[in-house]
Amino acid sequence: MLDPGHGGKDPGAIGVSGTYEKHIASAAAAELCRQIRKAGKYDVVLTRSSDRFIPLHGRVELAHKHKAHLFISMHADALHDPGVRGASVYTLSHGASDAQTAALAQRENSADRFAGPAFHGMSHEVQSILSSLVSEETRRGSAHMAASVVSAFQPKIGLLRHPSRHAAFAVLKSADIPSVLVEMGFMSNRQDEAALRHGAYRRQVALAMTHAIDRYFETKTTLVARAG
Repeated sequence: MLDPGHGGKDPGAIGVSGTYEKHIASAAAAELCRQIRKAGKYDVVLTRSSDRFIPLHGRVELAHKHKAHLFISMHADALHDPGVRGASVYTLSHGASDAQTAALAQRENSADRFAGPAFHGMSHEVQSILSSLVSEETRRGSAHMAASVVSAFQPKIGLLRHPSRHAAFAVLKSADIPSVLVEMGFMSNRQDEAALRHGAYRRQVALAMTHAIDRYFETKTTLVARAG
């Protein structure tokens, strides 16, 4: 399940030249979906294929509805420091790996404010309970996918200094589906934003992601075979 972040009335981050994160996430996810379908190895579904708003819990529900074996949420957020650039990947944890990641998670988890007063997002207490229900096997799978993404990005896609991070991202709280959130770069950085606006660069990101997905499933199959 590929999840382009934000959408509809939620623009996500707005880049230094006015680019909306929701459009970058959608274009990158569509390109990754195209590459996966072309290879013909896996079935792939998008949480959204148009510019529409989906609450965070609704994205997780779609993954369960389609019995997904892997959930990838794609983003290009913003930071207060415009000098920070590079891709990174995030997995679920009750606590954040660092202050920067904690701020990102807080911003992402606030996306449901666009749903209006009729929708009440999960309370902090409920989110904590859901975090504790995520199985150890799912956590290991998420960590394995995160490592695969970092490894696939390293040759050509610039990474943050510590690219594998974790925090309590609501969209990653599936109890039994390994899930990662990929930040392709930061819209607050002029170089990252300019790169992500180009289709050629997004194709490069998508190609690295397909390699990461292949590595994840190939290694997972090997491990299962050995365990059996």
